Amino acid sequence: MSDLLNRRLALLGERANLSLLEQCLHGIERECLRVTDDGHLAQTPHPKALGSALTNEQITTDYSESLLEFITPALADPADTLRSLDKIHRFAYSKLGDEYLWSPSMPCPLPEEKDIPIAYYGTSNIGRLKYVYRKGLALRYGKTMQCIAGIHYNFSLPEKLWPLLRQNEAADVSDRDFQSSSYIALIRNFRRYSWLLMYLFGASPALDAGFLRGRPHQLEQLDPDTLYLPYATSLRMSDLGYQSNAQAGLTPCYNDLTSYTDSLRKAVATPYAPYVEVGTHQNGEWVQLNTNILQIENEYYSNIRPKRVTYTGERPIQALMARGIQYVEVRCLDINPFLPMGIDLTESRFLDAFLLYCGLNDSPQLENNECGNATSNFLTVVKEGRKPGLQLQRQGQAVDMQAWAVELLEKIAPLASLLDQSHGGDAHRQALDAQLAKVRDPSLTPSAQVLAAMAEHQESFAQFSLRQSKVHAEFFRAEPLPAQEQTAFEDAARESLVQQTELEQNEVGDFDVFVGSYQASILAISN
Repeated sequence: MSDLLNRRLALLGERANLSLLEQCLHGIERECLRVTDDGHLAQTPHPKALGSALTNEQITTDYSESLLEFITPALADPADTLRSLDKIHRFAYSKLGDEYLWSPSMPCPLPEEKDIPIAYYGTSNIGRLKYVYRKGLALRYGKTMQCIAGIHYNFSLPEKLWPLLRQNEAADVSDRDFQSSSYIALIRNFRRYSWLLMYLFGASPALDAGFLRGRPHQLEQLDPDTLYLPYATSLRMSDLGYQSNAQAGLTPCYNDLTSYTDSLRKAVATPYAPYVEVGTHQNGEWVQLNTNILQIENEYYSNIRPKRVTYTGERPIQALMARGIQYVEVRCLDINPFLPMGIDLTESRFLDAFLLYCGLNDSPQLENNECGNATSNFLTVVKEGRKPGLQLQRQGQAVDMQAWAVELLEKIAPLASLLDQSHGGDAHRQALDAQLAKVRDPSLTPSAQVLAAMAEHQESFAQFSLRQSKVHAEFFRAEPLPAQEQTAFEDAARESLVQQTELEQNEVGDFDVFVGSYQASILAISN
C-alpha cells in the first residue's frame, strides 16, 4: 500500500475524524424504458400524472419520450438514497396504467428508427433547446443507441475532508484547488481500475437481435432473436453500444481540471466537417444546436464525469471552472435486471469503498500508453470478462485479470474497514466479500446469471427481460406508497406542470437568439 494512502487512512481513522466518512453524499439516477404489455416500446407521451419532464426534479425523461429517468436527492446514507429511489418507482407504477418499466440496460425490441419518439419538453426556449439537442443526437448517432439505459451513481467526499488532508500534506494550494485536483486524481484511478466494476456489475451479455439494425458485428447468435458474447459482461459499455467518429479524437486529459475543461470547451467550439455538411437547419427547422464536435459538453460520453451543481442558466463547464469539482458521476453501471431498482445496497457499499480507494490512493498522471491501456483493459473486460485465463495490460506487462482483481480487492479492504469503523457494523466488509466471491466464481456475476436464467427458461433476451419487468412491477404494485407520500408526489407532479406553463407563458425573446447566446456562453469563458 502506498505511503500516501497509509497516512490518509491513519488520519481518517483518528477518533476526531472518523465521523467524517458518514458525511459522504450519494445520489442515484436510474434510466428505464416504458414498454407495453407485450414488451415493445411504449409510443405514448410522457404520462402527465408524473408531472413535467422539464421541471419535475425527481422524474424526467432522458433521450426518448419513452425513456424515463428517476433522480434521487443526494443523501448521506446510501440506504436512504435507495429508499428514495424505491418510492419514486412505486409512485411511477401507480401512474403507468398497463405499461411496464423495462428491467435491463439494453433496450426492448425497438420500432423503426423514425418511430422512436424523441423527448418533448414544451414550447419554452429551454424546453425547445433540450428537444433540438436530442434531434442532434438522433442525427449524429441514431435513435437506437440513445435507448440504452444505465445507472448513474453520484458520489462526493465530505467538504470538510479536503482542508484536513491539505493541511496534513502541507499542500501549497487553495482548499478549492486541492479539492478539484483530488477529484481529478480519483478520476484517473477510476480509469485505471474501472474494468473491475464491469466484471463485478456488468449485466448486459446479450441483446435483442434487431438492435443492430443489420449492421456488421462480431456477436454470436444465441437464438433467432438474441445476440450475445459468451464471456461478455457489459455489451452496453462496449464499442458496439456507442461509437462516435467525431468524438474519437477527443480524450479529455485528466491531468488537471483546466486541461479537462479546455478540451471540452474546444470540442463545443470546433466544427466537424460531416456535421457542417448537414447544417443546423433542414427545411427551415432546427436539426442540431451547432455543427461542432459536441453540441454541448454533456454530449461527451465518458465512464465518469467531474460535476458541480449548476445555477439556473449556467452550463456545467462554467460551474466547474468557477467553483471547482463538487462530486463525481459514475456512468458505466449496468442496470441489474434481477433487482427491482437495478441496484442494491451491497453494490452501493462496495462502490463507496472502491471510490474512496480511487480518491485517497496515489494517482500519478496517466502517461500516453497508460491511457490507452486503461481503455483497452476496460473494453477487454466488457467483451470477455469471464473468459478463463483472461489477460490485461499493467505497466507494459500482461497480467492475469483474476489475480489483479483479487489484489485490488485486498487493497480496497482497509477502506471498507474504515467505512465500517465510521458507520458501525460490517456492511462494507460484507459487500467486499460478496465481490471477492464473484472474482473466484464467475458464475456468480450478474452477466453469467442473465445467461443462466435465459438458458434455464429457454427464453430470448426480450422474453427474459419482459418476465423480469413483470416480476418487478408486481413487487412495486403489491405495496403502494402510504397515502401521505403518494399525495406529496402527486402535488410535486402538479406543481411541475404549473411551473412549465408559467415558463412558457412568460417566455421572452426569440429561440434562435436564445440558442445563439447559449452557444456564446461557452466561447466567452476565458482560459
